[in-house]
Amino acid sequence: MCRNIKTLFNFEPPATEDEIHASALQFVRKLSGFNKPSQANEAAFERAVAEVSEAARRLLNSLHTHAPARDRELEAEKAKERSRLRFG
Repeated sequence: MCRNIKTLFNFEPPATEDEIHASALQFVRKLSGFNKPSQANEAAFERAVAEVSEAARRLLNSLHTHAPARDRELEAEKAKERSRLRFG
């Protein structure tokens, strides 16, 4: 999985539209191999981002859990610590 795609489920506050779009954009970039598509591929690229965003939104809205919602700031601190331990 792309390292830049973050987990969006079960956070308080819930994922924003911007976060969902950014995640979809990273996914489509990874699949296509394009950071920025050519003009010839731009429409297909943007359509794919929109479709993946919609699929992600439907997925997030349909998932259920009994686990307590995670705190974004705490999770970010944990990630920083893991990175520090891994890369020094």
